Amino acid sequence: MLKPKKMLFIFGTRPEAIKFAPLIRKCRAVQDFDVRIAVTAQHREMLDQVLSFFQIRPDHDLDLMKPGQDLFALTAGALTGLKKVLIQEKPDLTFVQGDTTTVFSAALASFYLKIPVAHLEAGLRSHQPYSPFPEELNRRLTGHLSTYHFAPTEGARLNLEREGIIDNVHLTGNTVIDALLLALEILEKTQDQAAILKYYESFYPGFGRLAADKSRIVLITGHRRESFGDPFESICRAIRRAAEKYRQALFVYPVHLNPNVQKPVRQILSGLPNLILTPPLEYPKLVWLMKKSYFVLTDSGGIQEEAPALGKPVLVMRDVTERMEGVEAGTACLVGTTEQKIYDGICCLFDDSATYDKMSKAVNPYGDGHASEKIVEILKGIRTDA
Repeated sequence: MLKPKKMLFIFGTRPEAIKFAPLIRKCRAVQDFDVRIAVTAQHREMLDQVLSFFQIRPDHDLDLMKPGQDLFALTAGALTGLKKVLIQEKPDLTFVQGDTTTVFSAALASFYLKIPVAHLEAGLRSHQPYSPFPEELNRRLTGHLSTYHFAPTEGARLNLEREGIIDNVHLTGNTVIDALLLALEILEKTQDQAAILKYYESFYPGFGRLAADKSRIVLITGHRRESFGDPFESICRAIRRAAEKYRQALFVYPVHLNPNVQKPVRQILSGLPNLILTPPLEYPKLVWLMKKSYFVLTDSGGIQEEAPALGKPVLVMRDVTERMEGVEAGTACLVGTTEQKIYDGICCLFDDSATYDKMSKAVNPYGDGHASEKIVEILKGIRTDA
């Protein structure tokens, strides 16, 4: 006899919530699944936006975000807080996603209590321990603490195999594409398009005219910890040079709340008429803007996967990426963190139509929007004895 499988989804940041949202929705539709949710709120405000948009209500909220909190305090708080949640819930399976400090802490806490861990987006590797930091070691360690591994690409599966992780490894695609398609569906049905446009018009009158011509808007996101300091200032200088050269284009930068991002961005990028700095965007506003953009300049992981699904070339402002499938497929290009290389990459996409067309039409290697369905079918085959 089978009892309902109790699955505890644990996450703490916006990207985790986005990639879990379609899977949580699919799991809740299965009669034999008992879905529970715990959030650490490692990123409070940005997480809450996604929870609201996808109508996800946590059963447990540790509310760990504190000003100036370092990795020691965050890890310790997550471990001790999740211990109580895990003992109370007694799940058959703990689900984690990606590579954050919440992911590693949840996997370690589950291991201590001998609870099996399922790792969504398993196997990503940059093979550089400090890039991204601390994410690269978080995901490596989580891989060895997990029982079930849902790899988004063949490259990710091979990374696990090279580390001796071969049992219960499943190639599924990435749920971020599921989430993107779900978000576009929700936007079309429930969101006020005029209200979103009005939001951007508040920063730049005439935004709607530019949005109608998708060759005019560049979306920028940047917040990687390993780039703080000189590399991040170099990134900002490259963006400023490009904005000064391409005055017919509008550069839109939703600025991360971290002071290490805010300070150089405000110092170097303020005052340009065609470069607007906005607060961090709610997920629907970000998806809407991505769809309207010509190309994307980013160091974010999720956007490297999402933008190609919309036919948007991606310039990755990092020296290495754990998402080499996009680079190999031609949807993304690594431009590093040096001013000249980033500037040259921007100029190439504006000036070389052949390069732009090749990148925009390349096949997205990260999935077909059915990853969540595949994972649910696999979960149905995992037995829990009564």
